[in-house]
Amino acid sequence: MQTDTQMPVLEVNHLSVRIGHKPVLTDINLTIKAGQVTALLGPNGAGKSTLLKSFCQEVELEAGLIEVYGKAINRWDRQQLAKSLAVLPQHASLTFPFKVREVAEMGLYPLSLNQKQGKALVAEQLEQVALSHLTERSYPTLSGGEKQRVQLARVLTQLAQSDMPPILLLDEPTSALDLAQQHRVLKLARRLAHEHNYAVILVLHDLNQASRYADRLVVLENGSIVSDGIPSETLTPETIRQVWHYDPVVVMEPGKQTPLLF
Repeated sequence: MQTDTQMPVLEVNHLSVRIGHKPVLTDINLTIKAGQVTALLGPNGAGKSTLLKSFCQEVELEAGLIEVYGKAINRWDRQQLAKSLAVLPQHASLTFPFKVREVAEMGLYPLSLNQKQGKALVAEQLEQVALSHLTERSYPTLSGGEKQRVQLARVLTQLAQSDMPPILLLDEPTSALDLAQQHRVLKLARRLAHEHNYAVILVLHDLNQASRYADRLVVLENGSIVSDGIPSETLTPETIRQVWHYDPVVVMEPGKQTPLLF
């Protein structure tokens, strides 16, 4: 695992977002480092997905500043930034009958690889998400979970040649997956962070999965951060009662400092 001395790749200072007349995020301050998996947690409407969208400039900021690699995000050339920051949304609508391989190949742009290198890179990413056997299948014929994994392969292809520690944003990446594939994707996210120095930021609803796979948990309530730290310090009975209005049974996973909630 990377140490806490890794470079900050994304910094959020006094960020506020308002949609219409409603404040959605209020005075958010975060520093995201390479080599870590950070999970954004909170009930529906807490502001998790809005915060993730702000990192890819999909929402207008009311106040505050987002910096990527020490430079204001709105000063980046979008094509240049796309080589190092990518998002996997909850739903990606694509109805044209592309093959699985062709969808993953969309991640090659704006990368500058020759045809042989590009083909090898796409094959590697499809293997990472366990879809090598579906390379020539028509994308619209896939299940929802398979489509989600193809899109993940596309995003990983996009980030594969970053000159900086890549920033991978995942919005509820397990929502369409069966149990085994949920753990496969979360293990991959952790491996990318710990072995390849990615900064992974993901939105999750399953607190046990967040506790098991994330290095850091950021808990939001009504658009504000109410807890931020390692799982054993963040998922306390008090915080869970306050934020989710649920009285949990918390036990530590045998041999680990990972809280499990029931």
